[in-house]
Amino acid sequence: MGLAFLGTPEAAVPTLEALVNAGYEVALVITRPDRRRGRGAELAPSPVKRAALALGLPVSDRLEDLADLDVERAVVVAYGVMIPESLLATMPMLNVHFSRLPRWRGAAPIERAILAGDKETGVTVISLEPTLDTGPVHIERSVRVGQKTARALTAELAALGAAALLEVLASPELLEHPRAQVGEATYAEKITKETLHLVPEMTVESVLRTVRLGGAHFFIASKRLGVVSAHATENTVASGTLQRIEGAVTFGALDGAVTLDEVRPEGSTTMGADAWWAGLRGSKDELQWR
Repeated sequence: MGLAFLGTPEAAVPTLEALVNAGYEVALVITRPDRRRGRGAELAPSPVKRAALALGLPVSDRLEDLADLDVERAVVVAYGVMIPESLLATMPMLNVHFSRLPRWRGAAPIERAILAGDKETGVTVISLEPTLDTGPVHIERSVRVGQKTARALTAELAALGAAALLEVLASPELLEHPRAQVGEATYAEKITKETLHLVPEMTVESVLRTVRLGGAHFFIASKRLGVVSAHATENTVASGTLQRIEGAVTFGALDGAVTLDEVRPEGSTTMGADAWWAGLRGSKDELQWR
């Protein structure tokens, strides 16, 4: 079976590698163009492009290169761009989506499942339609969310999605007879810097869920402090206040307090919260955060 593959981030790589390892012929890999990354702002390929080149596969960043490709179908995993209806009309496409559809259609299903406190999430393999994540379901699989970080949950779902896709491709019944999505649709809006900005009006649970996404932060005066890891504590600290209590750097949220484990000061690297506090200058019995 000849296939095309469309994907961009690290989460799409396990599916691409699984297809090749299973013996499928991947005629072309489409990914997003190289982007400037890092302090040097040098152009860097996407994780999918790096993986494809390592596998010896042809790569393009032009969707139009699919037009004359002689393949049976395409596989899409976190490509990052809506596929034009004209292309879907000529090439059937399977999509590995990282949620149990129709819950969390859209750009950030893993992060939104964590923020919402979902007990379970999963992967769904659908046939792509012109509308966002509305296609019929070929297979779905579930996992527990628990206290997993977005990074850990993404890795787990990426592996689960690769296995689910291979199961669909190997089964004429699953491939040819998808079912309509059932249930209430919810939409996973993109995660922004504002989403990750911790504020005193947030509950402890909301703070900890946001920290699990990666990139959570707040401000002390004009300085940004990244929160890498944290946990709830029974210490009492006023909302909006940051204190060091018996060696634990703790801040007050709306309904309780949170102790910082690891932080990333602006312009620095990750360190223990106590080491960061020890390095502060001037009076530091109590600080205000926002």
